[in-house]
Amino acid sequence: MTTPPANTVVWTEIPVRDIDRGIAFYSEVFKFSMQRNETGPNPMADLADPDGGVAGHLYPGVPAAPGAGPTIHLNVPDTLEATADRCWKAGGTVQGDPIPLPVGRFQYAMDPDGNSIGLFEAKAA
Repeated sequence: MTTPPANTVVWTEIPVRDIDRGIAFYSEVFKFSMQRNETGPNPMADLADPDGGVAGHLYPGVPAAPGAGPTIHLNVPDTLEATADRCWKAGGTVQGDPIPLPVGRFQYAMDPDGNSIGLFEAKAA
């Protein structure tokens, strides 16, 4: 018997209509170093976590209707404002104002395919 992972969420998958466009968007907005991966049954591009935390990938698929699918919150590489600006410039949309939390703040956004994403900035230590 294997030991279950410590995290409740173990993997995420984000469907995109065009894998190369999805790679370009997420690489630009979150400063990921993403590569197209052809080792599985479908092309994909990993959202890797170098620290071994929860990760996932993009894959060719049909996103849920806007507002109908889950929201995946991703850490911003710098500031919430800089990431939101890159999101707009890369073809996504940012929705509403930043929302404060005890552990940081976040802002809702949508990628070019209409997938709901959260831009999360952790509170400085």
